[in-house]
Amino acid sequence: MAVFRSIVFAAVLSGLLVGSFATIAQHIATVPLIVQAEVYEQQAHNEQHEDEGWQPANGFERNTYTALFNLVDWIGFALLLNGALVLMRRPVTWREGYLWGLGAFVAFVIAPGLGLPPELPGVPTAPLLPRQLWWTATVMATACGLGLIAFSRSAVVAAAAILLIAAPHFVGAPRLEHVDTNVPKFLSHRFVVAVTLTALPCWALLGALTGHFYRRFSRDAAGMLPG
Repeated sequence: MAVFRSIVFAAVLSGLLVGSFATIAQHIATVPLIVQAEVYEQQAHNEQHEDEGWQPANGFERNTYTALFNLVDWIGFALLLNGALVLMRRPVTWREGYLWGLGAFVAFVIAPGLGLPPELPGVPTAPLLPRQLWWTATVMATACGLGLIAFSRSAVVAAAAILLIAAPHFVGAPRLEHVDTNVPKFLSHRFVVAVTLTALPCWALLGALTGHFYRRFSRDAAGMLPG
């Protein structure tokens, strides 16, 4: 019970801090690009007379929804990361967490981004379900492959891990053959770069913080035990 409580406390505190940092970083790096893309998207909707449905209003309402989503999102990622550290029976420190955070960045951002880069509003994409399935398979294959490489000294296992990481890319991500959009390509390129550069410090910070807080909470819990 003490281990579970330490995992949850560490994940919540780490997720709140990283989620807040991510919100600020996105407001600086990615939100302006999204706003620019929405201008092109709105022009296309006006030409086609399409109903966009409900959307949060720009300003406070939109920023609030973004912040809440980031907090919940990063708390969830922290639970996964901290749980994995504990299950692997690794020495949980901020350094170990930092390395795991970098690995998670590769698994959750770099690997799936090679096939499905982040898209701006107004850029058509393939159907959602195939993209979700490919994204999930890529993340799992990359995470397992990195784990095999990190914890095995066998050349055969390392070769198998590399094949596992590459497998989703051999299959290929679901994409549209023709993309018709008003959004300029340079804007999409800048968005991909901004998302990637924003995610890197977030994952590194999440790993370091979860390792640090778990070690602290578990040490405090052990000190409270009788005898």
